[in-house]
Amino acid sequence: ALTSKLSSSASLIDTTYDNYKDECFPEFSEPSPTNHALIDQPSGMCLPHLYLGWEMSWPRPSENGHLNQIYDQIFEDLSNPPLVEGWISDPTNPSLNLPSKVLFPIVASDVVAAVNFAKENGLEISVKNSGHSYQGASSKKNTLLLNMNRYTHYAPTGITDCDASILGSTVTEDLSNQPCLLSLAKNKSSLIRVGGGENFDKVYRAVIAANEEEGYKYHVVGGGAGTVSPMGWSWQGGLGGTTGGRLYGFGVDQVVQLEMVLPNGAHVKFGPTEWEDASAEGFTVPRTKFVSGVCRSNPDEHDEEKWIWERCPEDFGIDFNDLWFAVRGGGGGTWGVVTSVLLQLHDYLPFSPYAFNLPPSEECSAIAPQFAEFKAHYYISAPSLLSVTKEHSLACGSPDSFGEIYCYGEEDVMQAWTRFLDTNNSTDPANVACLSGVPEFAGYAEGQIYLASNDRFPGKVADSPAPMTIGPYVAGVLVPQSWFDESEKNRKTIQEYAKNAPYYAFGGATASGSDQANSLSQAHRNAAFMAYFSDDYLWGNLFPKMFDISDQTKFPPVFGSNHAGFLTAGPLKEDWTKPCPPEWTFEERREKCISFQEAIYGTERLARLEAIKKAVDPQFIFNCVNCIGNNLPEASKSRDQDDEPSPSASEPEPLSASPSDEPSGAS
Repeated sequence: ALTSKLSSSASLIDTTYDNYKDECFPEFSEPSPTNHALIDQPSGMCLPHLYLGWEMSWPRPSENGHLNQIYDQIFEDLSNPPLVEGWISDPTNPSLNLPSKVLFPIVASDVVAAVNFAKENGLEISVKNSGHSYQGASSKKNTLLLNMNRYTHYAPTGITDCDASILGSTVTEDLSNQPCLLSLAKNKSSLIRVGGGENFDKVYRAVIAANEEEGYKYHVVGGGAGTVSPMGWSWQGGLGGTTGGRLYGFGVDQVVQLEMVLPNGAHVKFGPTEWEDASAEGFTVPRTKFVSGVCRSNPDEHDEEKWIWERCPEDFGIDFNDLWFAVRGGGGGTWGVVTSVLLQLHDYLPFSPYAFNLPPSEECSAIAPQFAEFKAHYYISAPSLLSVTKEHSLACGSPDSFGEIYCYGEEDVMQAWTRFLDTNNSTDPANVACLSGVPEFAGYAEGQIYLASNDRFPGKVADSPAPMTIGPYVAGVLVPQSWFDESEKNRKTIQEYAKNAPYYAFGGATASGSDQANSLSQAHRNAAFMAYFSDDYLWGNLFPKMFDISDQTKFPPVFGSNHAGFLTAGPLKEDWTKPCPPEWTFEERREKCISFQEAIYGTERLARLEAIKKAVDPQFIFNCVNCIGNNLPEASKSRDQDDEPSPSASEPEPLSASPSDEPSGAS
């Protein structure tokens, strides 16, 4: 019944454990494994971490998703490779978490047909672009997996330059001019349309091609790895530590219009149609006042040239203001299927990358603590002490790899490094040379293509991190700027107790670039950086000092959603200063500890998102691992009269433009 409604190029295939074993296992044994190879496997089942193919990334056989196993057991198991090898070799292992059928849609009508089929037959749908979710949100047993990798690619011809003469025009009923009107209101003039199956490798290469043809004029904010997708990265927030996020905002802030197939089977597009200036409150983009959407009246039509966008039916029943809020920050895979998105492009700026201790040497390794301190000064604590302007500081960012700095436009990293060493009486030329500019490239993606070490995929933007058997366990803490600024003691605490290099993709436009109508937590907007800590030290020492816990009915958002690992959990519900005990079973942890979702969104924002989830997807057709609503008991998943309606976008939940500002909307 489904096959007859698909386009001629779409593929619906049966899949088994053998597909996963034969197609995916070998890549993890390659000398230089890459997700580029995994993404293109015929079954579409491969994942960036091998163990994501089992529930909770834990191959131990379990009939109930490991609920009766204790947390500590997973680490004991993983330290016994022969035991795990036996489990992952067993095709009957009940912990396998792989779909039984995979659909490769080509056009939106394929997605519409699949969603309607699932709705009519009581099926769940899982959605995958690159599968880069650390929690495994893109794979689930007994689901129909929509692998979007072969979906129509829009990016190669998807750049639009907006005509400023349309300023002052009314938004057309079909929303065709809405993206450019909104972009021009942001003082931007270009956009790129990205298909639901395109990852950043494809997006970056499309922008490079346009720049090489027209003279360098475009810049896109995106992820650090070519195999990361805008369809997951953006909806989790989108950290632009390598691509100018501190200048231009998070990934959610780049979205201008969305096109989706919703759980009710409707093919829609939507975006802000009313906005107002918010500069008086410190925001650099307009505040969204109202979001409008249209429905495709001929959803069975395969030819996009013949699509007809019209006002949605009276009984449509979905608030586009809520959907705009929820999708942008509320995670991917749970609100429907994004078939394309229009992303903001920015004016091109010269690119300057720097690397510390490359190639490695004992002399430079010895001053690594000073380099860490320098980065903290340059980005966060005291750029003025280095005679660095705020503008020059915000021009640069770093992912959580220790030695990299990526800058756009005017900056003075090398001069500041020299001044820093001078103030620390360490001006030996050999120390100065520990930080050096990487050979000039036109942009981040160009550099990644040139430096990519995997010759099996030449010309592609590098993959990082490479595929691993198991991914990160936990999530990074969004360290508040206000707490970090309080004292030198707090700054030294980070240096002593952080388990990784801080992720410097916060501040500047990540606070001021919000349209105040998205679901990304306030903790993201207020953060100085993201870092990882041990559970004991975090909850018992840092958490009560970093976050406001005066109201014990409202747990605050703490973790960053990008890079959140599969074992992420908050503290005890009855005592927020105590970690969730590792000797408890997962069933006990689920009952007595703050959930993955609540630790990321906070109590209030999670409640609003869950209410929207019930309205948008009452059958929970999209019920991915650790996604919004996935942790709800079955009895609470149905919508009832007790569910509070979400605030409309005409009165959005305000977000402060700087850590010290009181929340306020533009007037």
